[in-house]
Amino acid sequence: MNVNIVLSLVAVVVLGALAFLGGSAPMLQGVFGIAIPYIAFVMFLGGFIWRILKWAKSPVPFRIPTTCGQQKSMPWIKHQKLDNPYTNAGVIGRMALEILTFRSLFRNTKAEIKGDRISYEWEIWLWVAALAFHYSFLAVLVRHMRFFLEPVPVFITFLETADSFFQIGLPIVLLSGVILLAAAGFLFLRRITSPQLRYASLLQDFFPLFLIMGIAATGIYMRYFLRVDVVAIKELTMGLATLHPVIPENIDAMVFVHLFLVCVLFAYFPFSKLMHAGGVFLSPTRNMANNSRAKRHINPWNPDLPFVTYEKYENEFREKMIEAGLPVEKES
Repeated sequence: MNVNIVLSLVAVVVLGALAFLGGSAPMLQGVFGIAIPYIAFVMFLGGFIWRILKWAKSPVPFRIPTTCGQQKSMPWIKHQKLDNPYTNAGVIGRMALEILTFRSLFRNTKAEIKGDRISYEWEIWLWVAALAFHYSFLAVLVRHMRFFLEPVPVFITFLETADSFFQIGLPIVLLSGVILLAAAGFLFLRRITSPQLRYASLLQDFFPLFLIMGIAATGIYMRYFLRVDVVAIKELTMGLATLHPVIPENIDAMVFVHLFLVCVLFAYFPFSKLMHAGGVFLSPTRNMANNSRAKRHINPWNPDLPFVTYEKYENEFREKMIEAGLPVEKES
């Protein structure tokens, strides 16, 4: 088995075990239930802002958008307004489709050698899994805001109603959590079943997948099997949100495991590949209009060099040019 897979899995299991032991010890519950969540929040917020500011200050003097279609040119040549946007409106449309529907991933193909030919296959299932993963993750994140807000906003209640429309017994099954776990599992299996992906995958590719699967699995276990005290959990989270933290007496140790894994994910987020959630907005290959044919773009960081005429050049190097046998306009 790939050593990166083993190390990532062991790391998540060890983190969960530490949280379980800490949650089981009353003297350590304050560390895992109060101190670590605050530290994780500060690291997430500070790291996120730092990465965004660092990217925003990176110089991009030229137009370097990814061009996937015909650029705007002559009136009789059809222009691909979204694949090769010319105006800011086209850029907004392209970014919206990219962020909301993963448009470029939808058109992604996989090349394989079959026999003596190269075969191209449409990777539709990767697009489906990625879309399901991100939207289910968003739904889970928004749903959990009910633990930090009182009264609970109407849009969160509406989301929970839509999420639980397919009722199976009690408690009501929330599809977003199940889909999140299934989608993360699919992305993991895709990495280990493809020799090329398995070879290229690193520790930082597997660790967040195992971490998210651990968060989803512990959440599902607490909701449908352990049946934890939701009132106690809300007391804990509301205390954190109002800066008056308190540890309820009847809170289960598994809650600390779930909370600790979430804190690790939040603290790890700004320093990992997961930061593409914020970086996609600053990608110059996506957020620029391709109008190079209509407007000249000059690098503002070019040094201001003096213009040298040929006459000045020859006056300075005439003797050397004559010695080298090069033609000159004036012999002396």
